[in-house]
Amino acid sequence: MNVLAYKKHEVLDKGFVELVDTLGSDLTVVNSARVSFGKRKDVFDNSDRRLVKYLAKYKHFSPIRHIQAQFHIKAPEFVMRQWYKHVVGIETSSNSSVKDHAWNEISGRYVEVEDYYTPSVFRQQSEDNKQATEGAINEQDSARHHWEQAIYHAKEQYWKLLNMGVGKEQARAILPLNQYTEVYWTASFQAVMNFIELRYEKTAQWEIQQYAIALLDIMSLAFPETTKAWKDTWK
Repeated sequence: MNVLAYKKHEVLDKGFVELVDTLGSDLTVVNSARVSFGKRKDVFDNSDRRLVKYLAKYKHFSPIRHIQAQFHIKAPEFVMRQWYKHVVGIETSSNSSVKDHAWNEISGRYVEVEDYYTPSVFRQQSEDNKQATEGAINEQDSARHHWEQAIYHAKEQYWKLLNMGVGKEQARAILPLNQYTEVYWTASFQAVMNFIELRYEKTAQWEIQQYAIALLDIMSLAFPETTKAWKDTWK
């Protein structure tokens, strides 16, 4: 394992993605595929590289799902709301006894919310896409002032409620979606790469794109052969 894969990747103004742990390697994929023939290898070579490419090209995902990765992520709440929707490569059945993913999130019931996201550039609404933005607005300073004022007033009222004795689980409800949250995410290689493939696209919201870019860098270091083979299948 390349030790650089465990380096924390800073994202946005206060966020990050950090690889915490892994299960398996590129060799895990080929050994999982070749178990059908009763074979196992200890060293990854060119024949294994061809096999991984074949598995990715023809979407034979079961050997690839034997790789798992665990990440520590800090992201704005509105980013995580999009992230949670990704379920490809993830067992979500409530009656399944085996889960290949897990989420655990910091709780505003236990700790005070402290960090909030502020964009470096305020973008204008796209004329062609109702859910997208394009380019920068002209009044950057004014937009930043209104944004920071909104955060200031939300934080001020939040702390006033806490100081009055209102419980954190209620007081947090007034906070905006740009509040940062932290999660631990464990998922199969397929689940991680599906997220990256969809959110790496230029049509994805810019903020979540930055997390997809960071994840791709990490996966390329942690599982270079399988990541490259998967990425080569992207259209």
